Amino acid sequence: MQENDRAGEKTAGQDLECLMRLYGNDVLRTAYLYVKDAQIAEDMFQEVFLKVNRNLDSFRGESSIKTWMIRITINTCKDYLKSAYHNKVVPMMDFMEESIASEEEFDRIEKKETAHTVKEAVMALPETYKDVVLCVYYQDMSMDDTAQYLNVPVGTVKSRLSRAKEKLRSLVEGRLS
Repeated sequence: MQENDRAGEKTAGQDLECLMRLYGNDVLRTAYLYVKDAQIAEDMFQEVFLKVNRNLDSFRGESSIKTWMIRITINTCKDYLKSAYHNKVVPMMDFMEESIASEEEFDRIEKKETAHTVKEAVMALPETYKDVVLCVYYQDMSMDDTAQYLNVPVGTVKSRLSRAKEKLRSLVEGRLS
């Protein structure tokens, strides 16, 4: 994966449109996992690519460009979540679901609810564990890239990931039972 990222960087030629095609889904997915609202995640997506465009000249190449962009995404989302605007505005959510038509439809909804429960459990983790899980499992980063991104040794990434799995297991089992 790391080689593909670096090869993608060279073909991207630092072109913003190409970066959006290559990494836009990763940025949007990461933003959604942090803010838990599709429209706000899209706003974060736009903000991230504005920042990438403004700061592309300052990218030093010490990590892959994907790692750099995900770092910008997470920091942008964290800033938003700390903001006064976020703390005052309550998003409206539509919880209406269509009636279940078949056993297959029921299975699909059940899987969706389980996935939602897992996402909620990930977001409930302490920040150090959540960051490792998001990097490794949601962004498909290697242990080395994750360690570099978080500025910690690889052994710390492995131990945090192990502890995060234990916490996730107990959180998910508690929510599903």
